[in-house]
Amino acid sequence: MDLAPFKHVLMLPRVRPFALLMFFARMPPAATGVILTLHVAVTLDKGYGAAGLVGAAGTIGMGLGAPLMGRLIDSRGLRSMLGVSVTASAAFWLTAPLMGYWTLLVTSFLVGLLGVPMMPIGRQVITALVPESRRRIALSVDSISVELSFMGGPALGVFVATKFSTSAALMFIGVSILVAGVLLYWANPPMVHEDEVVDGPQPRVFEWMRGRIVGVLVVCAGTAVCLTGMEVSAIASLEHIGKQSWLGAVFFAMCAASIVGGLVYGGVKRVPNVLVLLVLMAALEIPVGLGDGNVLLLCLLLVPMNLMCAPLIAASGEHISRLAPPTARGLALGLQGSAFTVGNAIGAPIAGVAIDRGGAPAGFAIVGVIGLLVAGVAWLLSRQNKPVASQVTMSS
Repeated sequence: MDLAPFKHVLMLPRVRPFALLMFFARMPPAATGVILTLHVAVTLDKGYGAAGLVGAAGTIGMGLGAPLMGRLIDSRGLRSMLGVSVTASAAFWLTAPLMGYWTLLVTSFLVGLLGVPMMPIGRQVITALVPESRRRIALSVDSISVELSFMGGPALGVFVATKFSTSAALMFIGVSILVAGVLLYWANPPMVHEDEVVDGPQPRVFEWMRGRIVGVLVVCAGTAVCLTGMEVSAIASLEHIGKQSWLGAVFFAMCAASIVGGLVYGGVKRVPNVLVLLVLMAALEIPVGLGDGNVLLLCLLLVPMNLMCAPLIAASGEHISRLAPPTARGLALGLQGSAFTVGNAIGAPIAGVAIDRGGAPAGFAIVGVIGLLVAGVAWLLSRQNKPVASQVTMSS
């Protein structure tokens, strides 16, 4: 593994400050789920079922909204999208402490629909700042940044919520999103690389949304199914033995393994394609249940499958950025975000049902098997004709 390519990418103009900005900008969204759950379940005293409904409403909104915001970027530019999205997001989070439950439920969906899609924005800008030959390394940097944000964001949010109040934490998220949005608006980074041709009419969706790119989106959904099912099953495993206090350590092991995987993926010369990465993740998840009842063994068994996490995020982003035309990249990466959201929505309940019937080991096993089936579907889609926008295959 050679880390020199990471240094070369970070030395490119605007890449390093943008990567730092996106690291902080993604921390508030990473904390929203746990903060909303604590606020509804504890502060509003509505219970965790009601909190789950608020989270589900926001998730559905994000799944629908990410492509819409991406389309707005493609047609009107980043600043137009930020004007709408940052205003809506900041207004919601700053006034959320004043809302009753039902108002919070409805507006959670709306803010998901109009919220700032920080994940797709980061991927789109990083592809615009680096030449195509270095895109894999740059997206590996971006996926590592995502993992770091998800390690720090929830912890910071819980600290504010427990040290002060959930209302203070909600307002802190609002202020953070507002600041990050203003900085992005001021920086106004490019959304298409200067070497890419963007002249002519914008292509219609059906002209490029074909087999291979649909296959990559299916891989994204399968990845999210595996990861969400893993998280639910890990929580159930710890709760079963009364070791919930070790949850932070287990999640740290997951994120650390993903970061290592991202470094390896970006530093080697030959890499497996997205289908192989998903097959490896799914297959390695099936035996994780053998660690049920032993925290250390569980952490060790979670490491191999999580080594595939950051590489899968980077590889899928790289393929989508190549397969979609530059003038439709915002929509395509928004659809990638939606695919992850759909996978999250599917993985959690499937794992939950399996856990209820067979315990945490069944949860790990069933989502692993589903991941393998999804990989098979994606492989069939990848055999279809190439999209007109690119001659890149999923095996490149």
